[in-house]
Amino acid sequence: MLIFIDESGDTGFKFDKGSSRFFTVSLVLFEDKGEAHKCNLSILALKNKLGWNESDEFHFKRNSDKIRASFLKIISKFDFSYYAVVIDKTSFKYKSEEFKDKKYFYNHILKLLFDSAKDTLEKAEVFIDEVSTIDFKNQLSKYLRKNINSGQKKIRKIKMQRSESNNLLQLADYIAGIISRSVANNKSKSDKYRSIIKAKEACVEIE
Repeated sequence: MLIFIDESGDTGFKFDKGSSRFFTVSLVLFEDKGEAHKCNLSILALKNKLGWNESDEFHFKRNSDKIRASFLKIISKFDFSYYAVVIDKTSFKYKSEEFKDKKYFYNHILKLLFDSAKDTLEKAEVFIDEVSTIDFKNQLSKYLRKNINSGQKKIRKIKMQRSESNNLLQLADYIAGIISRSVANNKSKSDKYRSIIKAKEACVEIE
């Protein structure tokens, strides 16, 4: 079992200085490693078709609508599921001072995310985008080791990798971006993107 985790937005609360309203964390789960490998090869083939190098990166926020559609058409053929948590930092709940503490904030999000997926996990290898903030990476690793296994080997290994060298982390970026945009503005285009991958959606929690 392979898991890929990425985020969209930031954890800041200084909205007048550019902090995002929403913070989203996505978890992409492949139960079968062979299926993950085939998905990876198809993403590589798409890069080749586009004239890209292997190190060129699919990134939802930066890609054109045409590239987004091509990427989603490719990955939708494969067997995976995804979970996501979207935090609306302007909601009343998050006005509490305790959420200004990043460790508390991350712990809260990770509990929501992994509680929804925990029953599915079994000897999973978890891949996290190395470019994620240090606080997020550290807190995620601590949370997984402390709270998820609980005597059972649900998480076997945690790896940090740069998303440019891992196509399936790029997939997790797309999921986070699509869900965040869908919740944020509900535009027809973002809903169209989400509809392409809707069959893969295991749980999306919005707070």
